[in-house]
Amino acid sequence: MRSFLFVPADSEKKLAKGAGSGADALIVDLEDSVALSNKENARKSAVEYLKSADRNGPKLVVRINALDTPFWQADIEAVVPEKPDIIVIPKTISGDCVRKVGHAIDKVGHDAGGMPPNGIGLGCVATETAASLFTLSTYAGSHPRLVFLTWGAEDLAAALGARDNKDGNGSYTGPYQLARTLTLLGAVAAGVAPVDGIWKDFRDEKGLEAEARAAVRDGFTGKMAIHPAQVAIINAVFTPSEADLAHARAVIEAFEKAGDVGVVALDGVMLDIPHLKQAQRLIATVK
Repeated sequence: MRSFLFVPADSEKKLAKGAGSGADALIVDLEDSVALSNKENARKSAVEYLKSADRNGPKLVVRINALDTPFWQADIEAVVPEKPDIIVIPKTISGDCVRKVGHAIDKVGHDAGGMPPNGIGLGCVATETAASLFTLSTYAGSHPRLVFLTWGAEDLAAALGARDNKDGNGSYTGPYQLARTLTLLGAVAAGVAPVDGIWKDFRDEKGLEAEARAAVRDGFTGKMAIHPAQVAIINAVFTPSEADLAHARAVIEAFEKAGDVGVVALDGVMLDIPHLKQAQRLIATVK
């Protein structure tokens, strides 16, 4: 999944628009985009949407409310019987949060598909508090439902009491660069997909594209979106180009022809096993 589009659960119009956006995954949001006074109605709307949505369309994802609120358990009990593809846990502190929600899904007992890829998966927004930055290593082995980690700069800035999370050049300042890096490392260490966070200025397409390209460069496999207009850009950036695929195939072929070796030469460049693994991983994304 390259693109994950957030849509408020209590907006029928935005849900319909999001479904046709081309996003790989539609995140039906019960958390930050829903007012406290409308949590119950949003939950009902999410259930109705899951019942009626085209299962041949984007993956259906639900972001529940945070575990320090009185809403999350009711969210789980309501949406699990409708079998969303993934449930996203916001503001997680550590792998213990994944275990807690994983056990809650098991307890509801309606997940006939079992564990992912057929059963309900779990994703986490793993950097929204100060404490969470110290525990990114704990997601490894936390629960077999875990399928991705992503990061959030806006809630983290609020938690830190920051006036802004970017400098005068529009680049994230140190705490947020750290959060992003630790999420990438924590996800890869856990064997799950690292998904880059949002680009909040949806009118700035060049900025979004630049940030998405940086995410691909560093190893992220997808990116969050907050507006349908962002989806096409994210999908394009996270789809390997023909030139990328051709080079990867050439690397693999060079190693195959060379036999049992650790180093080969290709177009005047010496390549070793890490280059082979990178090429194999890129080819695997399009299979």
